[in-house]
This record gives sequence, C-alpha cells and structure tokens, in this order.
Amino acid sequence: MTQQDTLGLIKRGCTELLLESELKQKLALNRPLRIKAGFDPTAPDLHLGHTVLLNKMRQLQELGHHALFLIGDFTGMIGDPTGKNTTRPPLTREQVLQNAQSYRDQVFKVLDPAKTEIVFNSTWMDQFSAVDLIKLASTHTVAQMLERDDFDKRYKGNLPIAIHEFLYPLVQGYDSVALKADLELGGTDQKFNLLMGRELQKHHGQPAQCVLTMPLLEGLDGVNKMSKSLGNYVGITDSPQEMFGKLMSVSDKLMWRYLELLSFEPMSTITAWRTETEQGRNPRDIKVLLAQELVTRFHNRSAAEQVLIEFEARFKQGVLPEDMPEINVVSTNGTIGIAQLLKQAGLVESTSDALRMVTQGAVKLDGIRIDDKGLQLQSGVVVIAQVGKRKFGRVTVS
Repeated sequence: MTQQDTLGLIKRGCTELLLESELKQKLALNRPLRIKAGFDPTAPDLHLGHTVLLNKMRQLQELGHHALFLIGDFTGMIGDPTGKNTTRPPLTREQVLQNAQSYRDQVFKVLDPAKTEIVFNSTWMDQFSAVDLIKLASTHTVAQMLERDDFDKRYKGNLPIAIHEFLYPLVQGYDSVALKADLELGGTDQKFNLLMGRELQKHHGQPAQCVLTMPLLEGLDGVNKMSKSLGNYVGITDSPQEMFGKLMSVSDKLMWRYLELLSFEPMSTITAWRTETEQGRNPRDIKVLLAQELVTRFHNRSAAEQVLIEFEARFKQGVLPEDMPEINVVSTNGTIGIAQLLKQAGLVESTSDALRMVTQGAVKLDGIRIDDKGLQLQSGVVVIAQVGKRKFGRVTVS
C-alpha cells in the first residue's frame, strides 16, 4: 500500500485527525506505531458503540502497528466527567476489577491477540506519590480546565465540579506519557482529554502523539448515543438471534452509518451496495449481510447461518399469515419503546402486558425473539411484530 492508501484506511469513518502531517512523518519511520485506546470499565459488557474504536485498532493492527488496549482501572475509580452535568459516583476497586475482566474476555472478539498489549493505568498510577500527583496537577491551570466544554457549562450553570474531576484528563493524558503512545484513538467527546496527552508528552520531552477522533455511534433509535441505560444498544454478548433481530430493526438510513463504522467490508463494496439499492435492490438484503457479518464476528459462522435460516423460513417460505394487517404507530421524539409499539399496534392489552410477554419470550420482531424490555425503535422503521403464535402485524413507525 502507498502511504496515501494507508492514510485513507486510517481515516475511514473518522471525524478528525490531528495532525495528519505529523502522522505522515511517523508512518515514514517504517516501524510499528504504538496505538493507544483507553476504556474505563464502568459497565460489565461492551456494546457495538465501543467497537467503533476497536475496529479502527484492528485496521491499524492489520497495517502492522502495535495496539495498546488500556483498561482504566485507576481512572475508573475517578469517574469520567465527559458529557456529565453531575459528578459521577466513583466505582469501587472490586467493581472495576470485575468489569475489567469482562473487557479482557470480550475485546479479542475484535482485536488480534497476537498484536495486542493489554495495559492497566493502575500499573503506573499506583506508584504515584502525593508529590508526583501535585506535580502533574501543576502542569495546567483551572482556566485551562474550564476550556473543556462540559466543565465550562457546569461552571456557568452554577453546578458543582469536584476537585478530583480535574484529575481525570490529567491522568488520561499521563497514560500517553507512560505508554509513549504515537497515536491515540477516542470518541469526539474525548478530544480535550486526547489533546491533554499531546501536551503532557511535550512537557516530558516526548514526541507528541497524534489524535484520531471517531464519531459516537447512534443507537438503534438513530438519535442518541448507543447506551445500555437507554436500551438502544446491541451488546457484543447478545445472543445471535437478539443481535440479528436488533440489527434488522435499524432504519435504512442508519444502516449505512453502521456499515461504515462497524463493517470490515471495503468502502468500495459498501458504495456498490448503496448504488444497487438506489437502483431498486431491497435495503433489507444489505441489512442481512451486515447482521450476518456481526453475528459471525461475535459468535461464529454457524450461528450466523442458523439465524439466517430461521429468518428466511419465516419471511421467504410463507410462514406468515397472508391476511396480516398493516398497522401504523406514532413515535415520540422520533422513537418508540417496544412495549408502547405493541400496545399501539393492538397486539397486547397494555404496556405491562407487553413487558410480560417480552419477559416470557413471546415477542418477535422480523422473526427474531426479543428479550430487551427497553428496546427502542426509530421512526421510519417497518417491522413484522408477533406476539404469541397468532398475533401478527406489519408495523410502520411514524
């Protein structure tokens, strides 16, 4: 590959690269670059939103570079204030270690184990003395910290900012010093913290890392950032049936976003698929390809083939009733929860009835059993909803 080809692959799907000229110089050194991405183990499971960064690390591994998967077991106890209008409650050491083990078990569903180094920032931060921490804090002023958007909003809104929250970006930045990172990856909301790494590396006489920001993946609702708490997520530990069903529920528009950020297919292939759909190919065909790819990645090929057989048996072999009603339901602010969808569609008596049916495994969307009571569907989605063995409806969310 030419350097331009390499840069094109690195920049695929990214929001911003700082600085491209510096990255070209690093690539010209013809040595594996040290690629850092940090994850605080604040929850026990990873979802597809996390894998946007992991996919980029995998691409860089395939280019011959060294991946540093940083588990923030120290910073996790501080609590990342990014995007928060209140101080996050810190996790206990026990919670952090338990979640960190889950991350270790799950991350190699994407990354190449032979080219990945898992590191914990407690390794060096536990060695910090009070004097060391004071010296680290002295490198920046309160005014500089308030340049960060979420701190600025909280300060102007007279919302409290705890002193320890100022330590978070400093410690994340110091991680880059400890690891001698050449390139750090992060979400767009992490830009301040990523740039902190550059500044602290310069302060310690190291070459400054480059920064690559990736977009925050929208959840199944197509609006909010993918989050387990919002119920709009696809977990990488979801069952093959659940994962396939959730991915088939995304809107045609969101499908292209997922393909760019989650698929390993070349962009030339994705562009060709887009052209085919513009010429009349059913977008559902493309969703099937995406869903199969991801089920294979996080489970195996056999599971992906089996779930497709079940899907085709229901939709291509006439299992569905011929007189299935066409039903329109109305979303609120562009999304609708599964319980409300089933109630509006007249497939259940009440939302509590809907939740009970989901719990019992009696609800299917597009032939896939749904067990997530918090599932949100986006306006514009068309799904075949089934409750029990006899209640069906082709539901359009408007």
